[in-house]
Amino acid sequence: MTIKDLQPSLIWTIFDEITKIPRPSKKEEKIRQYLLDFAAKHNIAVKTDSVGNVVMSKPATPGHENAPTVIMQGHMDMVCESNHPFDFENNPITTIIDGEWVHADGTTLGADNGIGMAASLAVMVDDSLVHGPVEALFTVDEETGMTGANNLGENMMNGSILLNLDSEDDGEIFIGCAGGIDTTVTFDYKREMAPADKHWFHIEFANLSGGHSGGDIHEGRANSNKLLARFLFNLSRDVKVSLSEISGGNLRNAIPRAAKALFGVPNAHKESVVVAFNEFVAAVEKEYAHTDPNMKITLDSAEKPQYAIDEDTATRLIRSLYACPHGVISMSHDLEGLVETSTNLASVKMLPDSKILITTSQRSSVESRKIDIARQLEALFLLAGANVTHGDGYPGWTPNMNSTIMKIASDAYEELYGVKPAIKAIHAGLECGLFLTKYPHLDMVSFGPTLRGVHSPSEKMHIPAVERFWNQLTLILKKVADLKK
Repeated sequence: MTIKDLQPSLIWTIFDEITKIPRPSKKEEKIRQYLLDFAAKHNIAVKTDSVGNVVMSKPATPGHENAPTVIMQGHMDMVCESNHPFDFENNPITTIIDGEWVHADGTTLGADNGIGMAASLAVMVDDSLVHGPVEALFTVDEETGMTGANNLGENMMNGSILLNLDSEDDGEIFIGCAGGIDTTVTFDYKREMAPADKHWFHIEFANLSGGHSGGDIHEGRANSNKLLARFLFNLSRDVKVSLSEISGGNLRNAIPRAAKALFGVPNAHKESVVVAFNEFVAAVEKEYAHTDPNMKITLDSAEKPQYAIDEDTATRLIRSLYACPHGVISMSHDLEGLVETSTNLASVKMLPDSKILITTSQRSSVESRKIDIARQLEALFLLAGANVTHGDGYPGWTPNMNSTIMKIASDAYEELYGVKPAIKAIHAGLECGLFLTKYPHLDMVSFGPTLRGVHSPSEKMHIPAVERFWNQLTLILKKVADLKK
């Protein structure tokens, strides 16, 4: 059986097509062309804007022309993470059915947000549905900057109700989200000849659980960059450490799963490093036994490199990475169990021009707290002698407990399944806050099928939840169709 054989057939067939199309963030040309070809094939009205967003439009079912226009919204791009070398720009995702779940073969699945796209497209071609006027908005670059939502062209949308199809929990309706901002740090270093009187080691952290830096940040999962900095700092308290190479993490919105470094110590301390490493591994494996059971940490002797980072920069780098906060900063006082503010030490990369680039991201449902934690990181790295910049960021989405579409979406789920869905806000970033800046009249909710492990190769989607998601979406459209503008 393949995913094309799953039910409802239409949404799964379209999702299967989407998995075959490469769509990394900022490289959405192929998926955009698929959308344009899809619209042409099915005679659907379509338009694009200057940044590459796509909007399709479908007239109302006869007799429902005066209903409010509903916008279904999802994003084209996917997070590209893999447990093995994989060319996300050219290769299709290989999907696997495992009981009640669908996952990929060692890579992210792209259900975030491929399933939202598939649902929108299915509505556009399913003439058995009852609905008012509908639009399907597909945005670019949600995962690495929300460029599409932030630069949405004028008059691209005409609707008054927006259904964001980018949430990850069946039976939950989201009416608010955190805002976010990136803080980027750059160290300039001098490349010096590596000391000859040192024994060199290669340390590597692999197979950490990782996950979404918003939705999974409260799980307390290990951060590979933090663990690497912790080991090097603790070692440097007793031994003079030379650092030649360091890297860890990849994406700003993913908890880093891997990191490595090449470092040297005086020959006389070779054995003490091995002892310190064994003690460190024992402690860390115990600390993260529940959250990162597959963690693998290795230490091997290495050949002396030709070059090393100058001692002063290496010291400042290790100390500041160790001191850099990561994880939950505070919990919300308004919604029980909601993370209010967090920060993610996402990646550390050495660049060819003798620079070391550190990427972090901050989130908060309180705008002032988002800025505050970003500036705390700025202060820390300025003290370490680095250069610090902040991205433009994006606003949060303030919950509206009087939302009409929230009540319709809740009633639809209860009518279908006999239980009231949970009404929540999410700590992850959604594009909804940006849409409100240009279309302040929008009434919005976000919902979707159950996904787990998003932004990591363990991403999977619950098959029964997809049918419930589809049924809820189509019933919402039917209920809105009975409203009058």
